[in-house]
Amino acid sequence: MDRDATDIYREFGDERLPPGQHRTDSFPVLSKGSTPRVTREEWTLSVSGAVAEAVTLDWDAFTSLGVETQRQDFHCVTGWSRFDCEFTGLPFTTLAERVGVGSEAVHVLFHAADDYTTDLPLDACLRPETLLAFEFDGNPLPRDHGGPVRVVTPHRYAYKGAKWVTGIEFLTEPQRGFWEKRGYSVTADPWAEERYSDS
Repeated sequence: MDRDATDIYREFGDERLPPGQHRTDSFPVLSKGSTPRVTREEWTLSVSGAVAEAVTLDWDAFTSLGVETQRQDFHCVTGWSRFDCEFTGLPFTTLAERVGVGSEAVHVLFHAADDYTTDLPLDACLRPETLLAFEFDGNPLPRDHGGPVRVVTPHRYAYKGAKWVTGIEFLTEPQRGFWEKRGYSVTADPWAEERYSDS
């Protein structure tokens, strides 16, 4: 285990289980629609926007950047949390170093194979526990949970972690994603119960 991120709650609140959440040992599947079919062999990740070098990475180029395994908690905006998930993947910070993030970048928009999008402030992405995960509990990430690659954000509600991620766009101004356009919070802090937008 390269990193245990299960204690990050101390930065945000007093309890590991955020308010309004219940703990479960199951791993419910929630998506905006049907599950796309994307294989590792055909998958690519496009990185663009306010970066020094825009790139498109295939599987080998992506995994060769360096991966790690983390133990994380997973918090769904619908009210459940799963503790001690083991995810293996590429840290977002490693990818950011590879492309060179421009000083004008302030937000990140994630694009998915099912046309889902979600955004996060850049500083929320540049945390060591933001991971582009491709394994779960030692096995390839199941397709219905976002395989081959999804983003995991244990410091945010899980709708911020795009499944089937295929694109990462560094933005010079915020741009709301799929659920954010429908009234969900841009910041999505589970310990502050930021489920819905104030605006």
